[in-house]
Amino acid sequence: MTDRTTSFFARPGSVMLLATFCCLLWGSAYLAIKQGYALFHIASGDVPAQMLFAGLRFTAAGVILLVAARLIGWKIELPQREWLPVGMLGLTQTAIQYVFFYIGLAFATGTKSSIMNATGTFFSVLLAHFLYHNDRLSQRCVIGCSVGFLGVAAANYGPTLLQPDFTLAGEGSVVLAAFILSAATIYGKMISQRINAIVMTGWQMSFGGLVLTAVGLITGGRMQGFTPTSLALLGYMAVLSSLAFGLWSALLKYHPVGKVAVYNFLIPVFGVALSAIFLGEAIFAWKNAVALVLVCAGIWLVTAERPKTSG
Repeated sequence: MTDRTTSFFARPGSVMLLATFCCLLWGSAYLAIKQGYALFHIASGDVPAQMLFAGLRFTAAGVILLVAARLIGWKIELPQREWLPVGMLGLTQTAIQYVFFYIGLAFATGTKSSIMNATGTFFSVLLAHFLYHNDRLSQRCVIGCSVGFLGVAAANYGPTLLQPDFTLAGEGSVVLAAFILSAATIYGKMISQRINAIVMTGWQMSFGGLVLTAVGLITGGRMQGFTPTSLALLGYMAVLSSLAFGLWSALLKYHPVGKVAVYNFLIPVFGVALSAIFLGEAIFAWKNAVALVLVCAGIWLVTAERPKTSG
């Protein structure tokens, strides 16, 4: 990256602005995927078609990033020693993670899925604590993550504590996807210290997208219903992925994982609101309302800095 680009992403104010924008895009993805299943006539149990759908999205997103990087004037060729690490990143962060994410979203509502995805913040902050000496958990951060995690638990409250509104195929898959993404994101941060973060993201998404596309086709996945509307939706999903993952990777290159990852708590806020508006899901059900309040409280506890006392 150029010195000017580096300076922009390294600014403290860029974290709040760009991380919030990324979370807004990711929050809209829950709605877009649900609508995509309907437009392309993909059934909830049709995993091969879901993989094909995801593969087309991320292959296109990766190509968009690489073309944009080339137009900017960045070198998009990777050093030979970096092909394997970036390929592994694509396999985990894009391919394997989205296998579970798309399956989970097929069996859970957009509202529940967006709230469950907030567990990724907890995983990211916890993993960073053990991997980075400058990214330790403070007492305030522990309390904030715990409160946010309680919000996730509230969203899954069922008829009784022994009968939670939770399924392994639905909410369980989304949580597993969040853990895989958290671990892969930290791995990506390590790689991005050596190469351009945007270029790295473009290649890893292209590779992961091709893997998903191949798996979908080999296992019999088929998509139908290609219309201007459905293609526009697919195009939007590719653009949101390229923007969100590209910007997020650039932020992680210059800032501690915990400082950036905590904004993941905003994803359910946007996801729930958009699902309520466009899908008619119950945002004001008591457990969803409680979950959102706790999630927002968790954000504030982790991000709000204590006033400095003058000595």
